[in-house]
Amino acid sequence: MNVFIAALKDEVPNLDYFHISGVGKINATIKACELIQKYKPTTIINYGTAGALNNNLSGLIECTKFYQRDMDCRGLLSFKLGETPFDEISEIILKRGFSCGSGDNFVNNKIELQTDVVDMEAYAIAKVCKKSNINFLCFKYISDNANEDANLNWQENCKKGEGFFEKIRKNRKIHF
Repeated sequence: MNVFIAALKDEVPNLDYFHISGVGKINATIKACELIQKYKPTTIINYGTAGALNNNLSGLIECTKFYQRDMDCRGLLSFKLGETPFDEISEIILKRGFSCGSGDNFVNNKIELQTDVVDMEAYAIAKVCKKSNINFLCFKYISDNANEDANLNWQENCKKGEGFFEKIRKNRKIHF
């Protein structure tokens, strides 16, 4: 069984098979755990919007590498940016592909962590799936370029990606 998670109904206004987590890593973690307990899925699919740090990216992409971009303990025992102290999981790499840095802030300027896109939920869901031995697929629609215009661009483009996601879902035969 597959379950689908999006942060906001605004990202999937016409796709009623999505479960809505709310914004941020904590809300995404809670929703992923609830869905695992209730449905015992084999795969969790996350779809949502993301800001591109690479201006050559547009449209819908599949993310396969996940980082916690707002974990910064570099001042403690020489940890790296994005590394959670004393945690064996600091990055999640499923296969070669696009990288996503998740954090609990909306990015509208340059960040230090090198990733292709930024969002606010994917790393959390990916980690819950990894710890629970559940497959994870993640698709992000590029809504903005994580710059000073990100807020306006996100609002304008938020709803535009669901059709692209639905086409990929059907082409790859990803069922409910």
